[in-house]
Amino acid sequence: MNTMNSTKSRFSLAHKDEEMLKLIGKTDKKTLAVWAIDCAERVMPYFEKTHPKDCRPRKAIETLQEWIRTGIFSMAVIRKASLDSHAAARDVGEDNAARSAARAAGQAVATAHVKTHSMGAAIYAQQAIYRSTCSDAAIAKERDWQYKRLLRLVR
Repeated sequence: MNTMNSTKSRFSLAHKDEEMLKLIGKTDKKTLAVWAIDCAERVMPYFEKTHPKDCRPRKAIETLQEWIRTGIFSMAVIRKASLDSHAAARDVGEDNAARSAARAAGQAVATAHVKTHSMGAAIYAQQAIYRSTCSDAAIAKERDWQYKRLLRLVR
């Protein structure tokens, strides 16, 4: 089987995680935004270590933090931060942990617009960890952390 296809299918299954989806469905947008930041922050070192001068993914996270803090929503600002972070991911070139980390940040900031983007941040964080470790056990450990972290934020 093609490695890229097996990697994609491995993470597509995360979309079918009914337990996680149920919890996300009943959680408010700001809580999910905090969770999305937590997920993205865990993998940001993969990007920042290899691309220290590219601040676009970090700016995406900061933009989301600003929205959480102030409640002021500008679709243009959120969209730009998300698209810029995804552009940083494309600029990485090859599929690797840095690229997935930048995508996690891009999805995280988009949570301010649509709360289900938080799941994208979680999935890309898992993908970054997999691309760094090639370990299914590492993905399972990250998914477990993500679920428990969201549970703590909801309570």
